[in-house]
Amino acid sequence: MAGVFGNPEVVEEEVDILLIGGGMGACGAAFEAGPWLDQAKKAGFDIKIKLVDKAAMDRSGAVAQGLSAINTYLGPNDPADYARMVSNDLMGITRDDLAYDLGRHVDDSVHLFEEWGLPIWKQPGDEGKPLVEGGKPVRSGKWQIMINGESYKWIVAEAAKKALGTERIQERVFIVKLVNDKNDSNRIAGAVGFSTRDHKLFVYKFKACLLVAGGCVNIFRPRSVGEGTGRAWYPVWNAGSTYAMAAEAGAELTMMENRFVPARFKDGYGPVGAWFLLFKSKAINAYGEEYLSKPESQALLEPYGPYNRAYVTPSCLRNHVMLNEMLEGRGPIYMDTVSALGKLAETMTPKEIKHLEAEAWEDFLDMCIGQAGVWAGENIEPEKKNSELMPTEPYLLGSHSGCCGIWVSGPTDLGAPTSEGHAEADKVPGHLPSGWNWGYRSMTTVKGLFTAADGVGASGHKFSSGSHAEGRLAMKAMIKFVMDNKDHKPELDTSVDQLMEEIYRPVRNFLENKDYTTAIDVNPNYITPRMLQFRLQKIMDEYVAGVATYYRTNAKMMEVAEHKLGMLKEDALKMRAKDLHELLRAWENYHRILAAEAHMKHIQFREESRYPGFYYRMDFNTVDDQNWKCFVNSVYDKSTKSWTVFKRKHVDLIDKAVSYK
Repeated sequence: MAGVFGNPEVVEEEVDILLIGGGMGACGAAFEAGPWLDQAKKAGFDIKIKLVDKAAMDRSGAVAQGLSAINTYLGPNDPADYARMVSNDLMGITRDDLAYDLGRHVDDSVHLFEEWGLPIWKQPGDEGKPLVEGGKPVRSGKWQIMINGESYKWIVAEAAKKALGTERIQERVFIVKLVNDKNDSNRIAGAVGFSTRDHKLFVYKFKACLLVAGGCVNIFRPRSVGEGTGRAWYPVWNAGSTYAMAAEAGAELTMMENRFVPARFKDGYGPVGAWFLLFKSKAINAYGEEYLSKPESQALLEPYGPYNRAYVTPSCLRNHVMLNEMLEGRGPIYMDTVSALGKLAETMTPKEIKHLEAEAWEDFLDMCIGQAGVWAGENIEPEKKNSELMPTEPYLLGSHSGCCGIWVSGPTDLGAPTSEGHAEADKVPGHLPSGWNWGYRSMTTVKGLFTAADGVGASGHKFSSGSHAEGRLAMKAMIKFVMDNKDHKPELDTSVDQLMEEIYRPVRNFLENKDYTTAIDVNPNYITPRMLQFRLQKIMDEYVAGVATYYRTNAKMMEVAEHKLGMLKEDALKMRAKDLHELLRAWENYHRILAAEAHMKHIQFREESRYPGFYYRMDFNTVDDQNWKCFVNSVYDKSTKSWTVFKRKHVDLIDKAVSYK
């Protein structure tokens, strides 16, 4: 506790590029920096880079526990088909330029992963033959390949650290605020954070910054409570920092109404992808019916027109049918592991069957060991007993089956639509629609502020490999930006003393009031970060379409949420921090509240239910392509603490009528 008494030691540093985060996007950027820094040096530019991570890169980000598959690897597939898939799964509203651009670059990152030592499953006869030499992977779907990935993040982080150099990496420092430029309010100039281990405040000045601090978890009350508290599907340390800090800096956000509600193995949040795609398992209701194919289920999906008739039913619509089964009294919902493994075993030897069962467990051990614990604790043998499925609480993200995030500049070499209304992106050398490009790939609407991975909005289905590739694209653009702005001298628009005063407010709240009561956690003058987070989760869960209302809300419910979030923002100023860990939790909550408010404001503005199964506006319970097939964007004014929400025109750059089966 004594570690946060008195003013902290202030450490100031000036660099050209700051990377905030240590996940796959940051690792991609760090790796890409190496060769481009060498090129810049030959041109007379000595570019200084620093990476700052609030955790440790080896186990930082969404891939921390490992993965059992790489979900984005195109191989022989067409990037235009990839962009079609992304668009369709997200109900028609994505940036084709961003998706296509990622599709044509992502495989190179996967080839690097294998070169660095990641074991990738190969088809019989191709064992030991690298992908880059034509080795055929074991695919669990059109875009997915199977891996042995428990050490996936370690492998990728090692390459990033080797390329960037450990002297350029600062771990255990939580960046909590971006600072605009004193001479240009629409330019970024610095960032400030604190050590989670030592009593130090870090202030960085820079020309460019990559903000890749992940998505947002724990703004909704989770399904796992009591002894299960802390279980979540996405990493619990993702606190919406990417969205909140970008918003406060003035960056334009996009599609913040979008959220992902994954259907996962109940209680452990275990992955289902390999079970559906590799093991060919089916989801069934309590009566053993494969409910998605039932005529009444198809009738339920009929109003969703072209999205429902795609090769793969969008994730939200699959949830929509599952929720209907549960509401109609045909739950629980199960993954039929017994039938799937039984069918696969029909043509196998006992040794092969044993190997198959091992793979069934390994799917969890590679990426969600808690689910293996649930199976063991409940005496579940997947070949003998089916397991329940359940939609989770909502998450905000831009790299999985979600597309909320920040509006960024697209690539310069992809085209605008033809007079017929579309064009294959790779065949048009023209320009992007107005407002889609302003010179530097992945730069936000704030000069010098770049993002990637979960930060890039309107472009989902990047997953781990795509996030890495997007970090690499951003790094190249940032180095170009720095070289183009070599004479710029960043100046902070806020003094270090002011920043220190704001960041350590929770500490001051504690020190000034701790002796008022004998019970340290009960005090009329402050609230603990844990209790404040419970309040946030209750508001969002009950009024902004959480699990309590089966993901349903309306304008009146959101009016209540708006009022309660306003009071919560006031009360958040009274959060306490009795040590550095609580200071970290307090600032995560500040970020979560702003991300939650953005989410609510966007749902409030979009008067339709664009993502049935993820959320429902019960007062506008339809997909309205005529009025709402558009991007919903917003800008936050930190001085007035108010949001401006507006529409941006959606344009298809790729013909969505073409089949991609």
